Amino acid sequence: QVQLVESGGGLVQAGGSLRLSCAASGSIFSINAMGWYRQAPGKQRELVAAITSGGSTNYADSIKGRFTISRDNAKNTVYLQMNSLKPGVTAVYYCTANYISINYWGQGTQVTVSS
Repeated sequence: QVQLVESGGGLVQAGGSLRLSCAASGSIFSINAMGWYRQAPGKQRELVAAITSGGSTNYADSIKGRFTISRDNAKNTVYLQMNSLKPGVTAVYYCTANYISINYWGQGTQVTVSS
């Protein structure tokens, strides 16, 4: 089992920045891909960014150049640095981790960007 705990969400004004963190715990040896999804009210959950254990990254087109995903494999932690935030990115952000071909999810953290 893998437990994921997110932190770093909150309320920020447009143009501001936030950094999300997600720490994985449990009897784990090496996590494969980790990433962030988001779900806005009335919308489907969508991929924001993902990163492999080797550091390869993948981003949604809408946030390229403004968000950066990174990870610390020794700490089993993934980060999402979000800059130049816009009201349109308001959503619940979920951390995900793939371990032994199973996708685990965090409980989500609210990110609200005010105009």
